[in-house]
Amino acid sequence: MKRIITSTVLNRAGVLNRITGLFTKRNFNIESISVGHTETSDISRMTFVVHVEDDKAAEQVTKQLHKQIDVLKVHDITNQAAVARELALIKVTSPVAMRNEMYALIEPFRATIIDVSRDSVIIQATGTSEKIEAIIDLLKPYGVKEVTRTGTIALKRGTQKTSSSEKVTSIL
Repeated sequence: MKRIITSTVLNRAGVLNRITGLFTKRNFNIESISVGHTETSDISRMTFVVHVEDDKAAEQVTKQLHKQIDVLKVHDITNQAAVARELALIKVTSPVAMRNEMYALIEPFRATIIDVSRDSVIIQATGTSEKIEAIIDLLKPYGVKEVTRTGTIALKRGTQKTSSSEKVTSIL
């Protein structure tokens, strides 16, 4: 089962290496990991999409993350109301004659063309992982040259009551 886990950590050298090592030692597969600064310059937020066998394994992941010295908070937001997005840049073969067709194809996805060259375009798409997969599949017949994706980033929506199923761990 796929789980989305967010963690706030101290922004120090080696934190990412220690945390990914934790996942490796316990044989958990990280589907995606995204890290970036938060509203506080010395704190970063990590978002992991992890495949685990069951709820017990998911609980083990959060407990092991909390044991890390630089980890401040851990949230398993899989079953919470959350906003989750991914960014993809997709380079597609695009002769000039096909560009209008390509614009029409990407418009329903609210994707944009951010770079144009003589024989290709780079398309920027944001949305759920499923939406990104869908636009890539539609663009394949045109000749997808390269794809790069950020992985999922997520935040819980607004103010929510903590349910008994939510696993929150904090040292603050």
